Amino acid sequence: MKADKIRQLDGAEIAKQVTETRAQMFRIRFQMTMGQVDGLKKYRELKKDRARMLTLEREAVLAAAKAAGKKG
Repeated sequence: MKADKIRQLDGAEIAKQVTETRAQMFRIRFQMTMGQVDGLKKYRELKKDRARMLTLEREAVLAAAKAAGKKG
């Protein structure tokens, strides 16, 4: 998922996506351990997507804190 698409989502949707991505990563990692799936490429892709989501979520929190600090 690209950063532009993630920016269009609100905080609750990003949190939901992070949770879903984490679950998918767990399943793929489990399957790779069992030798069922060769999903290393998909795992790496999910890992990067999750990092993007967490980064943009953190940026939103910092922007809100900065805006609140300027008002007060």
